[in-house]
Amino acid sequence: MSYTTKETAIRVLIVDDSELVRAGLRALLGVEPAIAVAGEAENVASAIAMCKRLQPDVVLLDIRLPDGTGFQACKEILRRQPATHVLILTSVIDDRTVDEALKAGAHGYLLKEVNGRSLIQAIIDVANGKSVLDPAITARVMQLAKSGPEHDVLASLSAQEQRVLALIAEGKTNKEVASTMNLSEKTVKNYLSNIFDKLQLTRRTQAAALYAQKQASGPK
Repeated sequence: MSYTTKETAIRVLIVDDSELVRAGLRALLGVEPAIAVAGEAENVASAIAMCKRLQPDVVLLDIRLPDGTGFQACKEILRRQPATHVLILTSVIDDRTVDEALKAGAHGYLLKEVNGRSLIQAIIDVANGKSVLDPAITARVMQLAKSGPEHDVLASLSAQEQRVLALIAEGKTNKEVASTMNLSEKTVKNYLSNIFDKLQLTRRTQAAALYAQKQASGPK
């Protein structure tokens, strides 16, 4: 199912097997000027097909689907349309699902308990290249990101790399980090690559969660 969209709005594809959930999301997002619901899908196959046809900016994706998982859909959507941003919206929270979502390339992970205003802001943030992680799962992601015995994992980073990581943890895009630090975007990408290698991470959401948790717990 697809719809006519507002020209300059963020185009969102809703993927959920529940008709009631889709209707609720459509009603919520439909009154937000910055967002236009481009269409709906109820399973993996239709999600992939609709993404190809509609080219949405953001896919709002549930994990549990009748013909597969949201992880499968996420991987295939991003393989075919790498410019698309995927925001997981689910009621499922455990270590395995969070880990799989990040490995699949999801740009954000929210629980369905999120309020409407926060969901709208998350869609806008993800569309602008930011990473979004539900506060309820930050600690879980941090545990997934850690390796080895307890130690200050950030100590291996240079002062400049730690500053880049701090800005990423604030939700800034590479462009915003570059502007703040008076660097080129290419240099910021190089710093991020080094950070990921040193911390043995693959996603900026993991890095941001790890930094936030270390800051909250204080120095060891």
